[in-house]
Amino acid sequence: MRCISVEKFFNNFAQKTKLSIILALKEKPLSVSEITKKLNEEQSKVSHSLKKLAECNILKVKKDGKQRIYSLNKDTVLPLLNLVEEHVKNHCKKCQNKSI
Repeated sequence: MRCISVEKFFNNFAQKTKLSIILALKEKPLSVSEITKKLNEEQSKVSHSLKKLAECNILKVKKDGKQRIYSLNKDTVLPLLNLVEEHVKNHCKKCQNKSI
């Protein structure tokens, strides 16, 4: 495992727009327009972030006609988010008011 790959992976979670996308997709798969509306962000910014997240396989992309539907990688990212949520619940007492 190269250090740059680990850094690239965690940078996706450190950037606010990308993290917001990840957390929105934890609820359910969404299209670009649904994500844009949910986050109240510009579509170009969301699309750029989605591309970076998909490059690292944090997201899965499925074509539905002309739309692309994005979902979380359920094999690795969803368990990771659940583990982080458990950690925050048990060890970050001041941060408990927000769940991921």
